[in-house]
Amino acid sequence: MEQDRQWLSSLLDIGRELWYMTQADVKAAGLTDADVLALTLEALTAHGRNEYEMPAKIGLFPSDQVFCHAMPAYVPSRQALGQKWIAGNPGNPARFGLPQTIGLLLLNDVLSGCPIAIMDCAWITAARTPAVTALAAAALHPDAETFGMFGCGVQGAGHVRFLPQTLKRLKTIVVHDVDEASMDRLIAEVQPLIAPRIVKGRSCEEVAKRCEVLCSATVLLKRPLACVKREWVGRGQTILPCDLNTFWDPAIALQADRYLVDSREQHELFARLGYFPDGLPAIACETGQMLAGLQPGRESPDQLIVCSNIGMAVVDVVVGRAVLNRALTAGTGRRLPI
Repeated sequence: MEQDRQWLSSLLDIGRELWYMTQADVKAAGLTDADVLALTLEALTAHGRNEYEMPAKIGLFPSDQVFCHAMPAYVPSRQALGQKWIAGNPGNPARFGLPQTIGLLLLNDVLSGCPIAIMDCAWITAARTPAVTALAAAALHPDAETFGMFGCGVQGAGHVRFLPQTLKRLKTIVVHDVDEASMDRLIAEVQPLIAPRIVKGRSCEEVAKRCEVLCSATVLLKRPLACVKREWVGRGQTILPCDLNTFWDPAIALQADRYLVDSREQHELFARLGYFPDGLPAIACETGQMLAGLQPGRESPDQLIVCSNIGMAVVDVVVGRAVLNRALTAGTGRRLPI
């Protein structure tokens, strides 16, 4: 802790200035997908071992479509202390020409509590979310040859890029979106980067029945859309939602052999807020506990597994601190007076 403070102080006048980074600056820090996977695994393992501080994220909901989440966390092993303030509105692209998700990450010095950095968090969120899914998928279904992705926006593209890095036997990725152009853009963007063949699924039913591992990154709604029906999925499949209970028939999670979550506390909070109108399924364990080897994930090949990962600040601050360390060393970003 003291050593970290000394290093920071050699580059930044803590308490009098902070480091500001645009999204371009965050990208320029140069973290690779492999870096993000390693950092995400470290953060999830720390969470699984209870080596962190992180209250459940709280939110404001100024309309049915708009949410703003406050996500603080502290991971001592990385001296990563801070908070993400992120907003989401699926209507942003059409109405305002803005991304669906936008926000900032604030980092603090551990010893003094002073802010040391403010940075765009969109890139970090877009990278750490599929990294969590990829790590969970590898632990739960390492031999999978088929992966289905519902939602072909930024998160969909990220998932399709990340999953082949952990599912080494993956041969085919089936993507589906209500917007045909989004599927075409994803394939054009990601296919040159990965070996598995990406194909378009013509319906939710086709994708659900065809793929061993399934993921959704769509919208976050209190009332489930139930786009994928219970009868379309079966034993031996692994389902990894990033959008809570929105996309799937609630009976799928309620009847799964094991229901895992990234954060029990956050899922229980969302249930109290009304996001599980049919009831929160019984939670077997947390994703980090599984990755740390403290709890089992899949216990037999024929189990239907649902692992819901809605995003945790422990990962954001760990990845964000790594970005800051590189940026300070390289001089990427700018100083701002406090």
